[in-house]
Amino acid sequence: MDDMLCDELLQEIFRKLPSTPPSSLSVSLVSKRWLNLYRSSKASLSLKFLPHNSMVISLSSLLSHYPSLSFLSLVLSDAADSTSSNNNSSTTAFFDNVLFVVSSSCSNLHHLRFLAGPVSCLSLLSLSKSCSQLTSITASLSRPLFLNWVVSFPCLKELCLHVCSTDGVDDGDKQFGLSLNEELDVKFGLETLCVSGIQADDKGISWLWRNCKRLKKLQLRSCESVGDGESFASFIWCVEGLEEVELRKCRSIIDRVLLRLAQNCASLISLLIYDGCSREGLLEFITTCRCNLQKLDLRLPLDLNNDHLLAIATNLRGLLTLRLQSCCLFTGEGLHILGVALNPTLEELALINCDVVDREVGLLATLGQNLRMLRKLDLSYNEMLVDKELISMLVSCNHLTELKLRGCRKLTSMTMVTISKTCKGLQSIDIMNCPGIGAQAVEFFVLNCPQMKQIVVEESKVSDIARTWACHKFIE
Repeated sequence: MDDMLCDELLQEIFRKLPSTPPSSLSVSLVSKRWLNLYRSSKASLSLKFLPHNSMVISLSSLLSHYPSLSFLSLVLSDAADSTSSNNNSSTTAFFDNVLFVVSSSCSNLHHLRFLAGPVSCLSLLSLSKSCSQLTSITASLSRPLFLNWVVSFPCLKELCLHVCSTDGVDDGDKQFGLSLNEELDVKFGLETLCVSGIQADDKGISWLWRNCKRLKKLQLRSCESVGDGESFASFIWCVEGLEEVELRKCRSIIDRVLLRLAQNCASLISLLIYDGCSREGLLEFITTCRCNLQKLDLRLPLDLNNDHLLAIATNLRGLLTLRLQSCCLFTGEGLHILGVALNPTLEELALINCDVVDREVGLLATLGQNLRMLRKLDLSYNEMLVDKELISMLVSCNHLTELKLRGCRKLTSMTMVTISKTCKGLQSIDIMNCPGIGAQAVEFFVLNCPQMKQIVVEESKVSDIARTWACHKFIE
């Protein structure tokens, strides 16, 4: 009885330990009993492996020591040679075997991230019988796409699919897919969907659009289409209730997607567009959308200009967060007008690697005067940003709690002194890759910022005194 109570107490302690290597190694070196207890208490495990047949047996043995897993991530090791497989069907068969091992060993899983390689519909169907509590799945699939297996996971809320460029579906999969293609109207509770690699001839995806009627978040990555010809008509079904949309490298479909969002989605509060968008399509969305957008995140080096900033200032006055990255076509005048319009509401501003910050003297001072309610500011990777320009903004931003200056190579220790005096409520700062800021400035900053909770900086710049005070003040 005493042993059982002691074991339970140890397991509870192990659950609260940080998952960093020093902690886990220290526990495992005490005794085999402690190692077994530590493994049995682990709820999360991430593994990298090489695609060898012997690995399947080893994985089965390893997972048997982790009965409490609720999160499992399996990815290929960086050393894996993608050309080592003889053919695509044998590759899929191998990864199916790996997934079968997971199915038989981890019945308590809630989150599975399986990016080792493409798996078949039959193996996913088998997974649904053994791991019925799964709420999140990340997996790779080969063409043609059969997605009807999604209905077999009753608790599924988040689904991330990576579509491979090769065809690895066997006859069993095709029969399974064809037998369910007539099931047009089903109900499942997906709230988050992320899909990458969709092409114009992908037919199976239209079934997913038709039946995702409860989606809150949609992510599309490197997609040249949303499926075959009828898929855009089906796409409308999943748009109406969306609250968050992320579009990365989807230039060929971006205009049509934004048009559907503007016309049919009044609930959208967050939009991210990276690496590809037409100027006209984005401008039309900003001027015609019916939603109360609160967060806008854009990385559009050659597509965003002053016209878009003026449209944002006119039509999106409820923005709480505006993030602009690697944008080089707008000017300080556009930002000034935007700052005046968003003065009452904007809480977070990011101008990451935007050359207007370096190009126009006095711009940051003007923004600071207009945006006095900012809580978060990110000016990372503006390599020519100097102390004077940054300080002229910070003296007006007295409510900052988070500041990111990573990669601002011209900043010096003077900046840290000013921040400690003007930003009394600051809780988090990132000064990685700022060679002009030395260890003495970091030490001064730690000693003089009472509200600080997190400092991101090189280990070499943290003196013994700074480290001691950081521990005393619970600064990470």
